[in-house]
Amino acid sequence: MLLLISDANIVIDLEAGEILHSLFELPYQFAMPDVLYEEEIKEGCPYLLDMGLKTLVVNGEYVDYAVALGETHGDEPGFIDRLALALAKQESCPLVTGDGNLRVLAAQEDTDIRGTLWILSEMIEFGLLTREQAETALNLMKQRGRRLPWQDAELTISRATYEAKVSR
Repeated sequence: MLLLISDANIVIDLEAGEILHSLFELPYQFAMPDVLYEEEIKEGCPYLLDMGLKTLVVNGEYVDYAVALGETHGDEPGFIDRLALALAKQESCPLVTGDGNLRVLAAQEDTDIRGTLWILSEMIEFGLLTREQAETALNLMKQRGRRLPWQDAELTISRATYEAKVSR
């Protein structure tokens, strides 16, 4: 099962769209740095661990890497977000982020990056969302002030092959 390291933005986007529960129905393992969970997620979404989210410790070498990234590239993205990138490097797996600054840095660091629209597409293709549910989720995200490339999001929904990855 593919391990994906998430930042807080993905959780917030999916929560805003009321589709966070579907994240853990995908055939992937989702994890985030333990510090990120404790500092940014636990209070608002304490049930995520029960749903299947894993928290992982960023090893000392990769904490140093996150610090060095800040020294080289500045304070944006912040340290906790850089820890998500460091954990993706540590675990040699993709980073799932909706943070524009983190996406730029991760690309510079040759990290495989996925985003909210990729997650939405996967939910559609694995039959977890209908077109109507995807459109509703997207509208909720928009109404609740999430920042997504809305035109691309609408294209994702209209071009998706619904249930393409469902085993029959």
